[in-house]
Amino acid sequence: MNIHSTLSSPANFNLLFPCSPFMANYSILSREESTGATAGRAMKPKSPAAPDLLEIHGYRGSLRSSENRGTHSVFVQLVAAVSFLLIINIPAADAAVPAVFIFGDSLVDTGNNNYIVSVAKSDFPPYGRDFPGGTATGRFGNGRILPDFIGEIFGVKNLLPPYKDPTLQMQDLLTGVSFGSAGAGYDPLTSTLTGSITIEDQLEMYREYKSKINASAGKEIADKIISTSPHFILLGTNDISNTIRRAQYDSNTYTDILVELALDVVKVHSCPESVRRNAPQKLYGHGARRIGVVGAAPIGCVPLQRILGGGLLERHCNEELNEAAKLFNSKLSPAISTLNQQLPGAKIVYFDIFTPALSLIQNPAPYGIVEVTRGCCGTGTIELGILCVVPGTCPDATKYLFWDSVHPGEKASRIISDGTFDSASLSTLLG
Repeated sequence: MNIHSTLSSPANFNLLFPCSPFMANYSILSREESTGATAGRAMKPKSPAAPDLLEIHGYRGSLRSSENRGTHSVFVQLVAAVSFLLIINIPAADAAVPAVFIFGDSLVDTGNNNYIVSVAKSDFPPYGRDFPGGTATGRFGNGRILPDFIGEIFGVKNLLPPYKDPTLQMQDLLTGVSFGSAGAGYDPLTSTLTGSITIEDQLEMYREYKSKINASAGKEIADKIISTSPHFILLGTNDISNTIRRAQYDSNTYTDILVELALDVVKVHSCPESVRRNAPQKLYGHGARRIGVVGAAPIGCVPLQRILGGGLLERHCNEELNEAAKLFNSKLSPAISTLNQQLPGAKIVYFDIFTPALSLIQNPAPYGIVEVTRGCCGTGTIELGILCVVPGTCPDATKYLFWDSVHPGEKASRIISDGTFDSASLSTLLG
């Protein structure tokens, strides 16, 4: 199905989640509500009969699956496979981690938003100030961010490129990419508000990626890369801070919805074939078997939310948002664990980013960080994206936990990465 179409009824929305009874009571916010008509309304789930549902906008790539590969000679396929092995310089059948794939929001967007119309962009100075060459790549930070450190942890590569970069060569694709998009969430509305790439369209980009590898190296090698490579999903934090949804749902109800949406990204549809053929395939259905799902971060402690929730002078953490993030994580973790029993051959692991990030915020001194309530960019209070252009940045970003009013700097990203992707959890993922 095409997610660009207007979701004019709950039945249409359920085409995205065809096997989930819970989703029958969940509908996308109407245009009237998105303009503020929900102010003062009780926080409760919408009626399934809600009209005028919001049109979901996302990005669709243009690549189609190869339809002619079946006509290739055995010789051509053999040459493609040999070329593939020479390109990656490792025996694919024996490679423990041939690639890394990441889906998510601005914490893992390495530049995909550069190529779409979105308000969430960072492909201009002062972003990238401390990146190799001082280049603003579209990463939301002064240098490398989480996907780069994840790629380094697995020994794959030190810079994980964005999938939408048109200059990528096959050797770049073979070792993994980020499909992340700044502003994205599990909730389609979250992505719509910033014009980011929805998670459904990130999965569509992944399908396109798989088609490219199939055409280049052959299905056997492509399947091997997909099945043995770790896949990480990092979403939910933007959803937690979504003010429209907070006006519509209480935290308990909305976090239930978010968990259901998170599970849907992972699992293959188990519904009748007549329904399944019209539903987009999910990670497990595409052949992914090593899947890490990262929880929500302590969004209430970023400088912007300190201002919005705690005031300019006090700048306390917004505990309402932190509690919502913790509630979501407390539901997500056991739900992810159960998928291992439901999906044969899968290693699906929950990764806790909340604890190491909050620990760093509360005890930064051992790492040489002295400022955790302001960002390095501008006044450090509300500057984000284009607002970071003026009036300058701090002289030493390593002293600041945050680069702008939301995103950690390079130093903090490395520390948080090391705490989140610990050896025990990674061993379980790869086991």
